[in-house]
Amino acid sequence: MSETRGDQIASASAVMAVGTTFSRLSGFLRSVLLAAALGNLLHADLFNIANTIPTMLYILLAGGVFNAVLVPQLVRTMKNDADGGTAYANRIVTFAILFLGAVTILLVVAAPWVMRLFLGPAYYEPELATQRDSVIDFARYCLPQVFFYGMFVLVGQILNARGRFGPMMWAPIANNAISIVVLVTYLVIFGTAEGAALCAGFTPGQELLLGLGSTLGIVAQFAILIPYLRAAGFRFSPRFDFRHVGLAHTFKLGVWAVLFVIVNQLAYTVVVRLASSGTAVGCGASQGTGYTVYAYTFLLVMVPHSIITVSLATAALPPLSRRAADGDLPGLARLLANTLRTALVVIIPFAVLLAVLAPRLAEVVWGWNGEAADTIQLYVPSLRLFGLGLVFFTVHYLVLRGFYALELNRTVFVIQCAVALTNVLAAITLVRATDAEHTAPALVLAYTASYAVGALTSYAVLRRRLGGLETRRLVRFLIRVVLAGGFAALAARGLLALVDAAVGSEAAPDPHFLAQLASLGVVALVGCAAVAVFLGAARVLRITEVSELLAVTMRRDRRSAGQIREEST
Repeated sequence: MSETRGDQIASASAVMAVGTTFSRLSGFLRSVLLAAALGNLLHADLFNIANTIPTMLYILLAGGVFNAVLVPQLVRTMKNDADGGTAYANRIVTFAILFLGAVTILLVVAAPWVMRLFLGPAYYEPELATQRDSVIDFARYCLPQVFFYGMFVLVGQILNARGRFGPMMWAPIANNAISIVVLVTYLVIFGTAEGAALCAGFTPGQELLLGLGSTLGIVAQFAILIPYLRAAGFRFSPRFDFRHVGLAHTFKLGVWAVLFVIVNQLAYTVVVRLASSGTAVGCGASQGTGYTVYAYTFLLVMVPHSIITVSLATAALPPLSRRAADGDLPGLARLLANTLRTALVVIIPFAVLLAVLAPRLAEVVWGWNGEAADTIQLYVPSLRLFGLGLVFFTVHYLVLRGFYALELNRTVFVIQCAVALTNVLAAITLVRATDAEHTAPALVLAYTASYAVGALTSYAVLRRRLGGLETRRLVRFLIRVVLAGGFAALAARGLLALVDAAVGSEAAPDPHFLAQLASLGVVALVGCAAVAVFLGAARVLRITEVSELLAVTMRRDRRSAGQIREEST
C-alpha cells in the first residue's frame, strides 16, 4: 500500500472510522437497553420488525441510486460543469424531496397492507390479533423514517463528494442518543418484559413512546447534516428543470441500481417472514429464535464492517471513480486490491475470534436484564456463523465499488440476482429442515452461502474486466492472515480456559450487575491478549498491511483532533 494510494484512503477514512466507532459504541448501549426492555421473543419482534421496514423500503425505493450512483455522478459534474455541479445537486435534492415525500405519505396510509408483506401467516391467526395490531401501529409511527433516511443519505453523499466525510459518520450518534433516552424512559415507566409479556402486544402508550422516539432519532440524524452543507460550499436552491440537464444518464444508471435493491430486498423480505415464524408459531416457547435474534447478532457482527469497510469504501469510491473516468484501469485495480486487503486484515481476525468469544459476548451484550443462561445462549450459534458470512460480504461489498466506479450497474444487478436467489433457496430449505430454536442460525447459514456466491462471482468478473486484481498477492495475504488469526484464536481459547479454571463456574459475583461487569472484563482481557498475539504473528509472518494500517492510523491520530474540529466548523 503506497503513500499515494492506500495511505491516502486509510488517512481519509480515519475521521469516518472514529465517528463510526463512537456511533457504534452508542449503538451498542442502545442494543443492550432494547434487549433489556423487550427481550428476544415475539414481544421484541413486533417492534424490531416494524422499525426495520422503513430502512428496507428506503433502500428499495431510493437507496441503490443514492448510494451507488450519485457519488460518481456528483464527482463528474463537479469536475466537468462550469458551476462545479451545484445545479445538478440542486435538481437531485429537489426531486428527492418530492419523490420521498409522496411515497412516505402513501406508505403510512397503507401500513396494514405493507406489513402483510413482511409478516408470516401465524400473525393473522385470531390468537395473535393484539400482536398484529401492535406491529401495524409501530409501522405507522416508524414509516415516516423513509423520507428522513433518504434525505440523510443524499445530503451525506453530497458532502462525501465534496471531501467532507466526517459528518455523515458522526450524525448517527444523535440518533442513538435519542434512542437511549427513549429506552431509559421506557424502562423507568414500563419496566422490562418478563414471563407472559415476552409474547404479548404493546399498550398504546408503549407504542407511542417507542415508535415516535425511533422516528425522532432519524429526524435528528438528518438535521445535523444540514449546517455542514453550507460549510462545504453548497447552497440549496430548489430547481424543477429536470429535463435535458444530465439527469437522464443518472436515472438510466439508477434503473440497474433500483433493480439491484429490488432483488436484494425481495430476498430480505423472505428472510423476515421466515424469521418471524421462529417466535410467532410457538409463542411462549423459550427455545424459539426469530427476527430479533437474527437482527441483534447481525448488528453486532457488522460493527467492524461499519467502522472499517464502510469508511474505506466511502473514501475509496471518489478516487476509484476518477481513475475510471480517466481510463486508468490498472490504477483502479491496484487501488481496489489495496483497499480490499486493508479491510480483510481486520475482518478476518475478527471472524476467527468471534467463534471463540461468542458465548461470552452473548452474556455481555444480552444478559443485562437477568435472562436465563439458556435464553442468552440462543444467540451463540448465529453469532458464530455470521463471522464467515461477514468475510464473504466484505469482499463482495468492496468489489462492487469497482463496478460502480466503472458504471457497470447492469453487471452488478445480474450478480445480485444470483446472490438473492441463493439466499432465498437456502433460507427456505434450511428453515423447513430445522426447528424453531434453529430458525435464526439457519438464516445465517443462508446469508453466508449467498455472499460466498456473490464474493466469488463479483471478484472473478471484475478481475477479468480489469485484467487482474493482484490475486496471487491476495491469496498469499489470506493464508498469512488466517494463520495469524488462528494463533490469536488458540491463545484466546487457552486464556479463557485458564480464567474458567481459576475463577470457577460457580464463583460469579453477585448481584447480577457485578456478574455482567466481570464477564465484560473477561472479554476485554481475552480480546486484548488475542489482538496482541495477532499483531505479533502478523509481524513474524510479514503481513505488511497490518503495520502499514497501524502506521497510517497513528499518523492520522496525531492530526485527527484538528481535523475533527475543522469538520465541526
